[in-house]
Amino acid sequence: MGWSMSRSNASDWCFGACPGATATAARGDVGVDAVAVTAEEFGVGVSRSDAGSLRASRVGVSILRPTFALIPGFVVVHLLAGVDEPVEGLLDGVAAADEEFGDDFGVLLKACLLELAAHVGTEHIAPRHAARFGLRVSGVEEEEDERQRRAERASVERLGVESSRSSSAEGAAECPERASVEEPGEESSRDPPSARRSADSAAVTRSPAMSYIVYLGSHPHGDDATLEDFDRAIDSHHEFLASFVGSRDKAKDAMIYSYAKAINGFAAHLEEEEARAIANHPEVVTVFENKLKKLHTTRSWAFVDLERDGKIPRESIFRKAKFGEDVIIAHIDSGVWPESKSFSDEGYGPVPSRWRGFCENNTKDQVPCNRKLIGAKYFNSGSHAIDPKIPRNNTARDYEGHGTHTLSTAGGNFVPGVSFFGHANGTANGGSPRARVASYRACGDSGCADADILAGFDNAIYDGVDVISVSLGAELSILDPSTYLDDGIALGSFHAARRGITVSCSAGNSGPTPGTVVNIPPWVITVAASTIDRDFPSSLTLGNKRIIKGESMETKDLPQNKLYPLIYAADAAAPNVSRNTAMWCSTGDSLDSAKVKGKIVVCLRGGDIARIMKGKSVLEAGGAGMVLANDKDSGNDIVADLHFLPATMITYKDSLPLFAYLNSTKSPVGSISPSKTTFGLKPSPMMALFSSQGPSLPSPQILKPDITAPGVNILAAYSPVVSATGVDGDDRTASYALLSGTSMSCPHVAGVAGLVKSLHPNWSPAAIRSAIITTARTQDNTGKPIQDGAGQKATPFNYGSGHIRPNRAADPGLVYDATFTDYLNFLCALGFKSSNVTRLIRKNFTCPSKAVTLENLNYPSITVADLNKTSTVTRTLKNVGSPGTYKARVKAPFGTTVTVKPDTLKFDKVGDEKSFTVTFDSHKDEIGRGFVFGRLIWSDGRHYVRSSIAVNAVA
Repeated sequence: MGWSMSRSNASDWCFGACPGATATAARGDVGVDAVAVTAEEFGVGVSRSDAGSLRASRVGVSILRPTFALIPGFVVVHLLAGVDEPVEGLLDGVAAADEEFGDDFGVLLKACLLELAAHVGTEHIAPRHAARFGLRVSGVEEEEDERQRRAERASVERLGVESSRSSSAEGAAECPERASVEEPGEESSRDPPSARRSADSAAVTRSPAMSYIVYLGSHPHGDDATLEDFDRAIDSHHEFLASFVGSRDKAKDAMIYSYAKAINGFAAHLEEEEARAIANHPEVVTVFENKLKKLHTTRSWAFVDLERDGKIPRESIFRKAKFGEDVIIAHIDSGVWPESKSFSDEGYGPVPSRWRGFCENNTKDQVPCNRKLIGAKYFNSGSHAIDPKIPRNNTARDYEGHGTHTLSTAGGNFVPGVSFFGHANGTANGGSPRARVASYRACGDSGCADADILAGFDNAIYDGVDVISVSLGAELSILDPSTYLDDGIALGSFHAARRGITVSCSAGNSGPTPGTVVNIPPWVITVAASTIDRDFPSSLTLGNKRIIKGESMETKDLPQNKLYPLIYAADAAAPNVSRNTAMWCSTGDSLDSAKVKGKIVVCLRGGDIARIMKGKSVLEAGGAGMVLANDKDSGNDIVADLHFLPATMITYKDSLPLFAYLNSTKSPVGSISPSKTTFGLKPSPMMALFSSQGPSLPSPQILKPDITAPGVNILAAYSPVVSATGVDGDDRTASYALLSGTSMSCPHVAGVAGLVKSLHPNWSPAAIRSAIITTARTQDNTGKPIQDGAGQKATPFNYGSGHIRPNRAADPGLVYDATFTDYLNFLCALGFKSSNVTRLIRKNFTCPSKAVTLENLNYPSITVADLNKTSTVTRTLKNVGSPGTYKARVKAPFGTTVTVKPDTLKFDKVGDEKSFTVTFDSHKDEIGRGFVFGRLIWSDGRHYVRSSIAVNAVA
């Protein structure tokens, strides 16, 4: 566990504090003279005998230069456990000085001890000194804990590189700032090596300006980069930025992140003209503004046939893939709640040796690693750069609930007996329940900044993950293809694909409007959301005996066999409140208590008021219950909410007879039945109304979304310290919660990707994506086409290739594979020049001499966005199963003729590749109908390789 440092890099630890300090080290190899001379240089009375004691006890010492004007000449000494008395006396002297000179000095000493702990492990800190500063001393000897400490030491060795190049005078001015960074509520300096915050800048002040990401493509160093490589990368970023902002000190002050691992670039505060000048530099691929993105907020695995009646069928990919054993699944999200049973490491073996990550901790909100949760880091400087008022929350711990939910959905353990306030009782588990998981927190309650997202990708790629789940994105898609890479998710996933990492992304929650799908690069799997067959019915019985089925998860029931007066909220408006305000059951005394007390109130959905808060308004006004009726725009999309009072939600269609009844009698009455959990709901799946739809606006030639997966009322782990509903004013909490959104469907696909990766470790991300996409289904559990949220027939713009079927993905027969070069050619077709792509990958690259088209990317679906009479696309299939002969079958889109050549493909062995063409001809008299859809299926009688087709005939 030895470590060594020289004078030249002395400031590389203890937060990079006090440049010019001398650190002599290496347990057992520090010379007596070196220790004595170093001590003497800074006026510390360490005799040769004391120095000899240091050396004899194999103790490393770091002596830091004076840092406070109040205590000139004083020195902080770091020591290990088991030292001789003279040395212990020195540290006692430091403690005494702390008491004499006040808390600031104690903060610095505590910070330095924390830094030392990261180097050598807390068990090597003298217990009395550790206890004095609240350090937990452990004696854990497990191999994975030692690996974590090594990783932390490597991280700490990278800290403070900027200040090691500053003058000692600058360092003296900076030390007080660094002394405070480890205190609760302040910015932590324990930053990952490739995305270090520039807290070490000299005393140069820049206005916050705007924050931008400067993307320089790929690094010259490869996968086996050393710390020296990272040093050079960070140094080059500072030198580059200095040439635009005037000095190296100004560059350091402006820098937010330096991406030095897998991604080459940096995030910085820049004036608009500086950003424009940098964008024109020939070495720069792109410069774009650092913006905030939004999070896309049990039974589901049984619904996709991985489980049956609580048991694992023999044919389940769960068994074949050993439940995703030792695959490493990461998410970039709002963090993780590590104490959840979903992340217990009971029964797990050592952490895979390829893992390079660790859990980044501070003293307040530690996220301890174990053999299940093997990594946790946080990134928040990007969001803070956008708005300094955004709290930093220097922890990977999840205070939103979203991240815990998504990570456990992708890779959480089997946890029996969980429910959401008694609803959906059963076993919660992830798609790859035996996977190792890692959390990269880039999101807070204000959103997720591009700079932080990119830092998450940079670290996840370097740490060695296999799958990344990204349940966040922009609210709207980009329009300009030239800005395709001006996005943290697009860039990060591009580099992940280059390293063989599968990335699953949420499609967005801006449905049902067409063209709203986000996260559309062809190197990611874009996931829509659909329902499962679980239901939470709660019926409304009217005085005329009519029963209307609704949905609810209320926690209080009305007495049965009793009818309550019914009143429309608009008719119960409080004095000085309009009917149009009252009908939404708005918060803030919109309802007249005298008119509402003891009655069931009918509220309309909408009005920018949270659904459960409408019920709270009714409850506060004295109402007995609530019926939440959809307006026309909401249609048949209803949600089972955790209401504050007896309540049910009904569709717009069912609201019509309700209002007819209210208008037909002077004394309408009704009752609401208790909600319950039922299974076998038909039809299902149905597309969620909120799920964003295609086409992809900047590249309609690539069908997006790719697939749909369960995303409505999904039960998974949750943060027990935040609102169970995520609504302000609701203080109910839960350890497992039901959430809906493409945020929930995305980790379903990530979990399945983990299973496929475990079963086929050498498959490329494109092959894994193809296996998942081409084995999907487009029929519901009644055998009819999947419906959209309005009850109409859904299309590939809703669901891509269909609803996920994990067991089929284990053995797809054939796959549409793609290489990284294929994605580079895609960028060429998008309009990127050879010089752009060369800068992107830092290797000479020439776009194909024969113009490539977006349609010809070897994608598992086919889209012709502007069919002008006739068009031909090419695809290549690779055999990943047994030898066989496959025949093509086509369902042509309306108004077109489709010809496949050849229509028979024979594969003799695994790895065989065969190409074919698909020619589309439009019918003149049937043009102008917009996009129409079809399907191509290749089958050998056992495998069915399905590709969705979308065609827009323009001539």
